[in-house]
Amino acid sequence: MSLHGTDAYQDVDSLPALVQRAVEAARAHGFGFSCRPEQGRLLQVLAAGAAHRIAETGTGCGVGLAWLASGAAPNTRLLSVERDAERARLAADVFRDCGQVEVLHGDWRCIEEYGPYDLLVLDGGGQAKGDGAAEPARLLAAGGTVVIDDFTPATTWPPCFDGAPDRSRLHWLEHPELRAAELRLAADLSVIVGTHLPKG
Repeated sequence: MSLHGTDAYQDVDSLPALVQRAVEAARAHGFGFSCRPEQGRLLQVLAAGAAHRIAETGTGCGVGLAWLASGAAPNTRLLSVERDAERARLAADVFRDCGQVEVLHGDWRCIEEYGPYDLLVLDGGGQAKGDGAAEPARLLAAGGTVVIDDFTPATTWPPCFDGAPDRSRLHWLEHPELRAAELRLAADLSVIVGTHLPKG
């Protein structure tokens, strides 16, 4: 979830058709927190490397999911969960012609029964981001990738938030089953990308 994320598409041309449809749905329904274009392009590239399953939490109106679907191979299954019933319905309509995509209404934990995933995008304003619940060993295939979005780029070590160590960010950067790094996508936006490397 990115503040003013939907507005970031105002002057962006040549979007994938599915992304354009999702952005239009977000605008039509006044949803301003869509995945930004910078992150969307990264998701599109990462989706191309996911052989079997992709999951996302926090669908919104489907903009991030549209980037993922635009990059995924035809046989890759995509699952996204949205806790707001109306947004889940709107997003499902965006993907009505995409048989490989499913949008669920519910808590982010709905994804657990469908894994493990080759690519997992933790989105949605903090859901599963740093509470220790979204564990790589349970949700990711060996070698799978997790993306945790919407951080402000770190300028210190340890990274800080409101004058204290940023526990959410450190949870992922120092996770013992991940090799993770923070990537700066814009002056005000970064993500953490980690690869699941099981012990032993």
